[in-house]
Amino acid sequence: MLGQIRSAMRCLRGACAARRLAPLRAFSSITDPSILHQLKPSKPDAFLDHEEMLKVHMHDTTMNLHLDTSLLDPEGIHPDKIYRNPSVGLLYEHACKFEKGSIIASNGALLAYSGEKRGRCPLDKRVVDEPSTNKDVWWGAINIKLPESSFMTNRERAIDYLNTRDRIYVIDGFGGSDPKYRLKVRVITSRPYHALFMHNMLIRATEQDLLDFGDPDFTIFNAGEFPANRYTEGMTSSTSVSLSLSRREMVILGTQYAGEMKKGLFTLFNYLMPKQGVLSMHASANEGDKGDVSIFFGLSGTGKTTLSSDPERHLIGDDEHCWTNDGVFNIEGGCYAKAINLSREQEPEIFDAARFGSVLENVKYDLMSREVDFKDNSLTENTRLSYPIHYIDNAKSVSAGPLPKNVIMLTCDAFGVLPPVAKLTPEQAMYHFMSGYTAKVAGTEVGVKEPSATFSACFGAPFLVWHPSKYAELLAEKVRTNLQYLCLN
Repeated sequence: MLGQIRSAMRCLRGACAARRLAPLRAFSSITDPSILHQLKPSKPDAFLDHEEMLKVHMHDTTMNLHLDTSLLDPEGIHPDKIYRNPSVGLLYEHACKFEKGSIIASNGALLAYSGEKRGRCPLDKRVVDEPSTNKDVWWGAINIKLPESSFMTNRERAIDYLNTRDRIYVIDGFGGSDPKYRLKVRVITSRPYHALFMHNMLIRATEQDLLDFGDPDFTIFNAGEFPANRYTEGMTSSTSVSLSLSRREMVILGTQYAGEMKKGLFTLFNYLMPKQGVLSMHASANEGDKGDVSIFFGLSGTGKTTLSSDPERHLIGDDEHCWTNDGVFNIEGGCYAKAINLSREQEPEIFDAARFGSVLENVKYDLMSREVDFKDNSLTENTRLSYPIHYIDNAKSVSAGPLPKNVIMLTCDAFGVLPPVAKLTPEQAMYHFMSGYTAKVAGTEVGVKEPSATFSACFGAPFLVWHPSKYAELLAEKVRTNLQYLCLN
């Protein structure tokens, strides 16, 4: 009897154990290789490496990749991979993967660094001295002559460098929102950050535009990671920003500051537009509900972007415009705002433009949270934010407007020489426009550490090509026939 009881107890313990283990065995059966194989999804494109993606999408035009590397054959550039007008997401991916220091900030913007140069280098700007344009250029400290042979040496040096890169980015877009004066612009660069910057700053091309693009009217060779040869005739440092008006080309060496590209295009417009009776202006513009356009002249950092982004008015553009007989139009497709001390309380429209697709340049951030510190000026006072113009809610869908009603000249007078506001006669306006009394704001140019008084003709002397009187005559003609109010601030 005792043996039967012991046997029954063993069976009972076994049954209980079996019940306890049954769920575990059922769960562990998922580790069976055949079941795992059935549950494992096929490898989506998002997890393919880039070479696999190229194979999958070889004939998919939505990838925005120009897989035919002959695109740059005319320039002598033969990279393994060309990315023509790539998506913002791809540029983010490549910037974070291939660029030292580039990260995605907590607000979604791409945060990038321009290296040693964190402002423009006006002392290293050169204009090619060539027979077809020699008599047009205002030669001197602003437009320093460069022999054509030296330009070609720099051009060859830039191309040689670009040919050493694993990947090249090409941004094809437009300068000038008025189709009558529009230029086709091509930017060739090896940095994703530069490509995204010009994707923002140029007027974006549609797929049909790209199919019909043809040869560009202006080409920028940006090899800023590679230095110029200081022993080349006309060079005074390892930095060179050189412009050929006859070839309509710009070559950048020795500086990675993105602002050089946009100002190169502006300089070309400053040469071409006056020849057609159009006033090119270093100015921002906006428009009221009644069609009253205001123009704000000023040097970089004097408040053009802030004032033109008035939430009660419609933004036309923040920096570079042209004044025709029919109205005004923006040269660019984006904005380039100073970011130092940027806050939602003071400038909500610009603050909210710092999001996915925008570029924060030389801005510090918290390593853990990726929160941007707009107050930190340890790298430069000239921290910058680049964003497409449509990131401003009240921006006009077409960046153009009717003839201006108001002109405001922003002196940014740091020394109290001028009254806060003054209404000017046309003659007074010409005097102030020609003399251009203003202040250089810290950081906008290399070596400027604090505001300094200066005279900058037409409020944009670094970008003029003709003598300032050429632009002043055009302005005098326009203000006498069209303008209602003239103010100086």
